Amino acid sequence: MLPMTGTTGPSPKQQRLALLAAAILSVLATPAHAQDDRMVPITVPAQPDAIALGTGALPGATAPEAWHRQYGSVFARNVTVATLTPFLPAPGKATGTAVIVAPGGGFRTLSMENEGWNVARALAARGVAAFVLKYRLIQTPPDMPGFERAMRDMFSGAARPPQRSPDQAMADLAPQRADARAAFALVRARAAQWRVDPGRVGMVGFSAGAMLTMATALAGEDAKPAFIGIVYGPLAPVAVPPNAPPLFVALAADDPLFGNGGTGLIDSWRAAHRPVEFHLYEQGGHGFGMYDKPTTSTGWFDAFTRWLAMHGWLGRAAGPKP
Repeated sequence: MLPMTGTTGPSPKQQRLALLAAAILSVLATPAHAQDDRMVPITVPAQPDAIALGTGALPGATAPEAWHRQYGSVFARNVTVATLTPFLPAPGKATGTAVIVAPGGGFRTLSMENEGWNVARALAARGVAAFVLKYRLIQTPPDMPGFERAMRDMFSGAARPPQRSPDQAMADLAPQRADARAAFALVRARAAQWRVDPGRVGMVGFSAGAMLTMATALAGEDAKPAFIGIVYGPLAPVAVPPNAPPLFVALAADDPLFGNGGTGLIDSWRAAHRPVEFHLYEQGGHGFGMYDKPTTSTGWFDAFTRWLAMHGWLGRAAGPKP
């Protein structure tokens, strides 16, 4: 963290922002394991249910949105207009609880299927209204060879950007935080239509999406998630506000990005006497999401829904009716 000037010291909010930004800086500067699977360009799929969030086009963006297939899943990149796609439970199964789902991808791509649609479908099957957030991304080369080179350089550190201050790192995430805030506002505005209790809207994120989830909880202003899930995100310590939401965390011990980063986030939540549940799986690597793997990390989703049930969020709520 950079030194702060003045005699009064940083405010609690400044401390939270700086600590979160430090975590963001660390993950964007960390090399990941080798990526061997080929990226195959695909046509941008029809997304008839996607709702534009009205946060505007990404400033300065020139590359159009593009999609590709990798690892048997689909990914979006160069997202310039944020959208939210609802996955609603059958009316008779609706619990009134909603979850905004934030896929990961290093803020340069989005794992739309493995960490987005498949998560949302599974939540809807449990009676939870789920909403996949396609947030705006850092621009990458429009052509696939250029994108592959850029990703290799990022992971190898060859094209690592200069070190930024925590304040600058948080400023760089301003578009994504605005997208998350707009997602919460939209879900609450249409709560009656979607059979959602406005007080039971949470958020779950994966990797970079987990970082956005934490940023939304700590610095999302009016978003105020009822609960948050952090799935293979950084566990750096943060300053936890007294009204911090209940926290669910899942991570594999062999995660090449965060498996050896300590458990400061868990310790921070416990020190603040806020509810937290932490699952550390022996194996699973990074990005296991909804993939069917022969590791116990595959059980994170059942653990997450059991946690929701324990807190009463899977029980029927006397929320607004359509």
